Amino acid sequence: MGTTVVFLVLALLVVIFAIRGFKIVQQSETMVVERLGKYHRSLSAGINIIWPIIDQPREIMWRYVKEDTGGRNLVQKKSVSRIDLRETVYDFPKQNVITKDNVVTEINAILYFQVTDPVKAVYEISNLPDAIEKLTQTTLRNVIGDMNLDETLTSRDVINGKLRAVLDDATHKWGVKVNRVELQDINPPHDIRDAMEKQMRAERDKRASILTAEGAKQAQILSSEGEKSADVNRAEGEKLARILRAEGEAESRIRIAEAEAAAIRKITEAVGSAKSDPVQYLIAMKYIETLSQMVSGQDNKVVYVPYEASAVLSSVGSIKELLGSK
Repeated sequence: MGTTVVFLVLALLVVIFAIRGFKIVQQSETMVVERLGKYHRSLSAGINIIWPIIDQPREIMWRYVKEDTGGRNLVQKKSVSRIDLRETVYDFPKQNVITKDNVVTEINAILYFQVTDPVKAVYEISNLPDAIEKLTQTTLRNVIGDMNLDETLTSRDVINGKLRAVLDDATHKWGVKVNRVELQDINPPHDIRDAMEKQMRAERDKRASILTAEGAKQAQILSSEGEKSADVNRAEGEKLARILRAEGEAESRIRIAEAEAAAIRKITEAVGSAKSDPVQYLIAMKYIETLSQMVSGQDNKVVYVPYEASAVLSSVGSIKELLGSK
């Protein structure tokens, strides 16, 4: 019986020893194993065998966020022997920061990081989540402290880039890669928000007034340009009309002069002789036309005979002689 009990105890110890030495590591996880208190190796994904008691996994502090029944996020920190190599999200609580123009602003940030070197993450820092959180908060205060409130509200990408660069450089020796930092909320005080809303309304009213004035100005300019074009067109039309009328009158006078010249030539041919003068004929005809016009009116009561009556009679006599010669 004594031998059987000893055998069973030994068998139980062997089973326990084998179970403790048999480690299964999941994908995207690792374990840092120490042998007699000194770093020995890092276990990869799959089945791994270690020596119990001699080899022990080194634990690391990790941070978890869980929701309670009320929907609130509860932050839990505990020591774990398995290190998650996937990208991890840390949602830090809101904090108050002071801008360059002395405005207290509440900011909520999210950090995305990934453990790239498990050995450094275990041996270079004692509490990795707290170190990352405190480093993010202090860096955020420094970055926001160099910017005005307006720059803070409109430069989220700039703030994210500066935070990521500083945190990535600082956490490199911890075996951590900071992929990006995002600002969830930037909440200035209520009085500052009210002042900003009033300022925005004033800016909108100002822009509206400017646009209205510019529209009225443009309308007046277009109207004046239209009137100017209309005046120019009217002046051009009147100018062209006057030119055409003048050309018409000139053409008419030329035609009349040509007709009179032709008539004179005809008269000259008809009455032309050595003793006959066509000029006397034309003068006599003009006198006769004038006399006929003077006595043609119905209301004419007195007929005035030209003073040079003898000249008229002589012209008539000349016409008689011309006709008699022909």
